[in-house]
Amino acid sequence: MAMKIRAVAAGDRKSWGALYKGYAAFYGVAQTDDMRDRVWEWLMDSDHEVNGFVAEVDGALVGLAHYRPFARPLAAGTGGFLDDLFVNPDARGLKVGEALISAVQAEGRNRGWGVVRWITADDNYRARGLYDRLATRTGWVTYDLDVDGETV
Repeated sequence: MAMKIRAVAAGDRKSWGALYKGYAAFYGVAQTDDMRDRVWEWLMDSDHEVNGFVAEVDGALVGLAHYRPFARPLAAGTGGFLDDLFVNPDARGLKVGEALISAVQAEGRNRGWGVVRWITADDNYRARGLYDRLATRTGWVTYDLDVDGETV
């Protein structure tokens, strides 16, 4: 098995789309082709804040990670946010998730970020086992407020 982590590239659209569709399904998020097209456009736009890595095993894409910088006013610095991390179920156990997180960590080091942060579902036990080994679980609670004034 030869694993390669690299930046997402224009030729990855179809395989990336299948992975991203799988990610949305895993979290039970209704996602349309138009939504995936928009995220793909962000990834292909060098001026957009969202970037991505993909994991290749023996020439096939098996994982993705999307990340972006965020301002940390209290720390007077910048951090990185790992928005999306997904590994094809057939490739789980091959350390693909760990390799993708390591790539984002290295990118953060290169950019001078003070931290890489992410959230996951409380019941995502398999992934949390990895996250607990690689990072420090914080005590922060996350809230979502709909911009129309209603909670989501």
